[in-house]
Amino acid sequence: MGLIVVTTSNQTEVKIKDVMTSTVVTVGMTDPVDQIAKLMAKGDIGSIVVVDKKGKPVGMVTDMDLVKRVTAKNLLPSKLSAKEVMTKPLVTIDSEMDVTEAARKMTQLRIRRLAVVDKGKLTGIIAGKDIVKITPALIDVVAEKSRITGFVPKEKSTLAGHCDKCDNWSDNLKEHDGHFLCEDCTADEKRNPHEEELEEPPR
Repeated sequence: MGLIVVTTSNQTEVKIKDVMTSTVVTVGMTDPVDQIAKLMAKGDIGSIVVVDKKGKPVGMVTDMDLVKRVTAKNLLPSKLSAKEVMTKPLVTIDSEMDVTEAARKMTQLRIRRLAVVDKGKLTGIIAGKDIVKITPALIDVVAEKSRITGFVPKEKSTLAGHCDKCDNWSDNLKEHDGHFLCEDCTADEKRNPHEEELEEPPR
């Protein structure tokens, strides 16, 4: 999912530990990429955390890492190790932080996932899609607070993240049929797909 952050003047009170994925799949730095890809496919997950010999998280292999650093270069996955394709350094966040901090961090770094680390121990992963799931509830909370306090945001809330269709970054995503799209893709989707077919060919 492309959505990363809801920008608004109000604050939420939802902690990362309440929405993160606690079960984290990890691999060693020397584990072959083909085995990593199989683990991701089997678990239907988009990322795997890489740990060193002491079990310390040092990086992350994502689906986009496999595309850009393996497939796009026509390299053989079985000949590559996790440390050769992983994204590093690993970007982390504390589980006690507010989800808005995670969203802000993802937006600033233009990434989709953060490793949740507490006192040096890997405790989970939070992704943009995790924030998306609770976004409607957060907006309702903001609206309720506004109603009670009489606060009116000066600016309309905006959605920033990667477009679900073209994967390009947009600071103004729009929801369309359950997907979050950039302005260009939104316009394409709304345009009649048969519009050109209806035109009569020149005689």
